[in-house]
Amino acid sequence: MKKTFAGITLVTLAVLPFAAHAQFAKPEDAVKYRKAAFTLMGAHMGRIGAVVKGDKAYDKAAVEQDAAIVEMMSKLPFTAFTPGSDTADSKAKPEIWKEQDKFKAAAEKMQGEVQKLSAAAKAGDLNLVKASFGAVGQSCKACHDSYRNK
Repeated sequence: MKKTFAGITLVTLAVLPFAAHAQFAKPEDAVKYRKAAFTLMGAHMGRIGAVVKGDKAYDKAAVEQDAAIVEMMSKLPFTAFTPGSDTADSKAKPEIWKEQDKFKAAAEKMQGEVQKLSAAAKAGDLNLVKASFGAVGQSCKACHDSYRNK
């Protein structure tokens, strides 16, 4: 697991400087990029969720690692909401491009909540992890309700 995390971190850090200026050859490439980032975030949130629900035993190191991955990945998908990528195979609502300031604020709120989750995981306080997990979930839901088609 440590090697996987290290590999993901290395690849992400290598491409992170380019993410802010991401150039996608086709709108479909932007959609694939952001879907991949959200999918990875969701997978690691699911692992934390299993602990929060009590379906999986609490392992501080595993929760900390999953939260760190979610935190890192939370910064990536938003550069891929490029002009023209609203018409590709995407669940993104047109409001994203019409309400860019609100969309950016929603993304920043989620990223802030994810930072709190990561800090709670590092602290090893399961009750704080549970509270922070709920806040992250609410910020994700708020954005999905406003900016994602079902």
